[in-house]
Amino acid sequence: MIAIVLLTLAFTPIAAATSWHICGKTATNYTANSPYHANLELLSTALSNNASTNRYLFAMGSVGAAPDTVYGLALCRGDVNAAVCRACVVGAFRAAQQRCAYREDVTIFCPSCRLRFSGKDFLRPDDYADGVVNTMNTTDTTNTEPLLPGWDPGDATTATSISGIIKKLDCSWCLEVISFRAMENFAGKQGGRLLALWCNLRYDTSPFYNGDPMVTILPPAKSVVPAAPSSCPTCKRHIRKVLIIALVVSLLALFLCFIKVSFIFMRSHGKGNGRREEAKMNVKEDESLPWGVDGASSEFMIYDFSQVLEATANFSEKNKLGQGGYGPVYKGQLPDGLEIAVKRLASHSGQGFIEFRNEVQLIAKLQHSNLVRLMGCCNQGEEKILIYEYLPNKSLDFLIFDETRRASLDWNRRVTIIEGISQGLVYLHKHSRLRIIHRDLKASNILLDKEMNPKISDFGLAKIFSTHDAERSTNRIIGTYGYMAPEYASQGIFSIKSDVFSFGVLMLEVVSGKRSSCFHGYGDFINLLGHAWQLWKDRLWLHLADPSLDTEYHSVDIMRCINIALLCVQENAADRPTMSEVVAMLSSKSMTLPEPKHPAYFQIRIKDEDSEGVGPSSVKLTVSALDGR
Repeated sequence: MIAIVLLTLAFTPIAAATSWHICGKTATNYTANSPYHANLELLSTALSNNASTNRYLFAMGSVGAAPDTVYGLALCRGDVNAAVCRACVVGAFRAAQQRCAYREDVTIFCPSCRLRFSGKDFLRPDDYADGVVNTMNTTDTTNTEPLLPGWDPGDATTATSISGIIKKLDCSWCLEVISFRAMENFAGKQGGRLLALWCNLRYDTSPFYNGDPMVTILPPAKSVVPAAPSSCPTCKRHIRKVLIIALVVSLLALFLCFIKVSFIFMRSHGKGNGRREEAKMNVKEDESLPWGVDGASSEFMIYDFSQVLEATANFSEKNKLGQGGYGPVYKGQLPDGLEIAVKRLASHSGQGFIEFRNEVQLIAKLQHSNLVRLMGCCNQGEEKILIYEYLPNKSLDFLIFDETRRASLDWNRRVTIIEGISQGLVYLHKHSRLRIIHRDLKASNILLDKEMNPKISDFGLAKIFSTHDAERSTNRIIGTYGYMAPEYASQGIFSIKSDVFSFGVLMLEVVSGKRSSCFHGYGDFINLLGHAWQLWKDRLWLHLADPSLDTEYHSVDIMRCINIALLCVQENAADRPTMSEVVAMLSSKSMTLPEPKHPAYFQIRIKDEDSEGVGPSSVKLTVSALDGR
């Protein structure tokens, strides 16, 4: 008997079928010839075409604007051709609309493909295990549809399947979930399958896929059945010897299987105590993000490590662009001549899979002229690599903090950079589909294109925010000295106002050409915020400006920028403006600006890393549980 059960519901037997369907979690319906219906028809055509032409036979996307947006995902088996894939997806749409007529949320598992569409964005962690389980007491050769690409078959025929990009980046979490479900539900069964939206698992005692197995695991030696009892002493000794050998071989095979399972289990949970503690901390705080790249650019690609090696001339030193906090960045060139920037994350850098996954998930979805474009990634073994568009003018800190190079940044270019960064932050905070807090805005994370337009980069520490959340907190405080808002540095509280604070610091650095975290303007060794505040109170704000600027001609604009920057770095987060308000202040010279209150850290000296000692009257900024970059 075959039992079909919802993974997210109680286990209720359902009759066997050649395909399975789930008519949504809610009773929301659409009407015929409605905008939603029209968008669904468009999505049907797009997904069937895209899945059949994609190298992974996978397609995912959305059609239409809210409230009639339709999200969809389709994935075909890896051993079917494009024509079969397209026909299956088309048929799945038709079957879904017949079996779940006018339902907005439908999932269907067909013999050669699986499909889901919904009026809501369903790329959430709970959907990893949202599907059905099929357990078999005996092998069912008439109703065991082959599953999907990415399986690992052996002698006891098994298969695992991972949706699209997840397969290339990391499938451990999804497979871990359904593997535990398999152990719970398949005990004593000769065959079983778990069908979930993002990954699948199946095993059977007879082949259920096309083609040759990728891996063949030899079964353990079978025990020899003893012959009928004999009164012959020699025969008894022979039987005893055979039984001992069979027992030893069986125990050895069992031990080896245990070692292999333990090894796989340990790898799936990370390597080393640090990685495990990081994972525990992130799970505890519910800070992990849904693992999928819905809405990613059609140009986003998964690269093989060999392609990256070829593009960078085996990570040649002459192609090295710089060294970031998490690893080096190299210039590369693809076979078609396109130049790329390759960020190779160092294994000892501290950026684990969580940060790598964050960056891929977020940047691949974001599309704005002031955000760096992620072209693809590579995750092979210990190698975690991000592929970006190549920006020839490097990062803002390369220019602004060098006395010679910053002369090329006149006031108009600096204003363009400030305004571009502010526009990028407004998009992240307000206009993108996901509300995102960057958490690591600084000069080295602002890249410049050939026209010197700024692009925000490095989303490894970014967090998705609910529109209902004003702030969140964390015990894992990570960031850069000089840019962290005081409430985040001392209490782990972060919000959109945390990014506003970092932006204010960045504005002061652009205006002055000085670093915030190691600036000693007076003999009193106060930081850039304190120096700017003192000059503002003394009405000597023009002394803050970079000497290379034409301060006489641009004095009013420079004063307004310093005023806005000081508003952004006020100690109380509630006093700081939003980025939308900052953009309005920057774009309107006639707007009256409020008088700023004192900034954070204005009485604190931040110790320069290169200095040898600290005077007895100085104060150091200290942050507990901080992972510096």
